[in-house]
Amino acid sequence: MSNESVIGTTIPITPAEALNKSPAPAAEETAEQPAGEKEKVKKSVAAKKLEKRIMRLTGQAIADFNMIEEGDRIGVAVSGGKDSYVLLETLLKLQKRAPVHFEVMAVNIDMELPDFPHDLLPNYFKSIGVPFHVERQNAYATIKRIIPSGQHICSLCSRLRRGILYTTADKLGLTKIALGHQMDDIVSTLMLNMFYGGQMKGMPPVLRSDDGQHVIIRPLAYVHESDTRKWAQIQGYPIVPKNLCGFAENRCRHEMKELLAQWEKIDKNRMYNIFKSMTHVVPSHLLDRSLWDFHEFHALTQPPKPLKPRRQSKN
Repeated sequence: MSNESVIGTTIPITPAEALNKSPAPAAEETAEQPAGEKEKVKKSVAAKKLEKRIMRLTGQAIADFNMIEEGDRIGVAVSGGKDSYVLLETLLKLQKRAPVHFEVMAVNIDMELPDFPHDLLPNYFKSIGVPFHVERQNAYATIKRIIPSGQHICSLCSRLRRGILYTTADKLGLTKIALGHQMDDIVSTLMLNMFYGGQMKGMPPVLRSDDGQHVIIRPLAYVHESDTRKWAQIQGYPIVPKNLCGFAENRCRHEMKELLAQWEKIDKNRMYNIFKSMTHVVPSHLLDRSLWDFHEFHALTQPPKPLKPRRQSKN
């Protein structure tokens, strides 16, 4: 086992060069402007709106679920995928304006997957000046020893990565671990558990580990994947391919994402409404006897007032 760590004062991410330029006011657009210049102005304005939307929705989720508190040391799990990059950048920006003081560190779990670009993430972290830690363990060899050849390794890989992440958090003195799951991940997990597990269970925005020693937060809970995808393209993050292990995405999860994508084409609000339903549960209209006493007709737990996550306008 080896690891690389750089810890110091957090330096916020510098926005991409294209976004540093102040866009020309819409009022100044004239017929004399070349079509190419007008298009650049529109793209710049659209990018600014997208950035503000991600920042606003992330800040709202953090406030709604009290994800970050004074003095927190947040470890952002950065895998090299688009969502974890967006989460890291957004938290560094929010850190500058938050009413509480908290630290941010990028954490990567390098499981020594075949052809994994070991220097890519450390070089990126250095380039943006963020404190980081890379925990390198050959968990892939363990997985290959346990899982027969040709079978999917996703479940075991996820459990091992989570365990290594918890151990690393203890070593670094992190109070919370931030994961990059967004609204689409949360909805698809809910549907997967309903379709294949017979449970109404998703990804909570805040989760305490079974031993009570670790807290997981998901600040992008209110953000659509389409927005993280667009922002990743604008920023040009160095994305690490998902299938380095030789396996594509889990079949059931892939099918669920395709189903949700089809539903979105039929009704663009369907994803949002499914997500919203998770914030407004009516126990008396379900069948869970641990939540509702069907003899005395009263809730066995008193739920708080439902949250109302703001609908995301598409610009």
